[in-house]
Amino acid sequence: MTREQGTDDQRAEVGARRTVDSPEVLKALAHPLRLRILRHLGAKGPATSTTLAAALGENTGTLSYHLRMLERAGLIEDIPERSGGRERWWRGVRGLDIRRPPQGELTDAERAVSAELDRLRLEEDVELARRFTAEQAESEGWMRGSRSLVHLTKDELNALHDDYVALLARYARGPEEAPPDARPVLLRWFGLPADLD
Repeated sequence: MTREQGTDDQRAEVGARRTVDSPEVLKALAHPLRLRILRHLGAKGPATSTTLAAALGENTGTLSYHLRMLERAGLIEDIPERSGGRERWWRGVRGLDIRRPPQGELTDAERAVSAELDRLRLEEDVELARRFTAEQAESEGWMRGSRSLVHLTKDELNALHDDYVALLARYARGPEEAPPDARPVLLRWFGLPADLD
């Protein structure tokens, strides 16, 4: 079976993508530890608060609080068949397309939360760009990138973005479904007008 064909489960998951654009989700994301939790669950797979605390260097009480915040926002879920007693196993919710609500619909407080999330993500993106530059030559083909300049209408830019999200959905799978030779790969895409300066 080719990668393009995929499995019935993968096709169903792609079809089940859910757009999330509430201020509550932005608020849940606008915390550095919560972003680290989501990254860990996305890269390593399900974990308990105890295993997350050990992996992230935090105490279990702190982790439990932030796990509850992520669960309330619908970003993670427990795995009932793996959980027992007081121990709960957590995984990231698959098939989410997280989008920013329109700025005009946000309160001043929500705009501040959105700005904090942007700041946290920018720090991460700058560090990833540094790593890409420093480590690409030794990555054995695991680091790929592209830069382009194209002339687009706003509608075409929106269509390109939607096509990119659809392409990601086609290849998206969690660590539980990945073959043994797969690795977690961080991807970024953004477009902005080149004539702003």
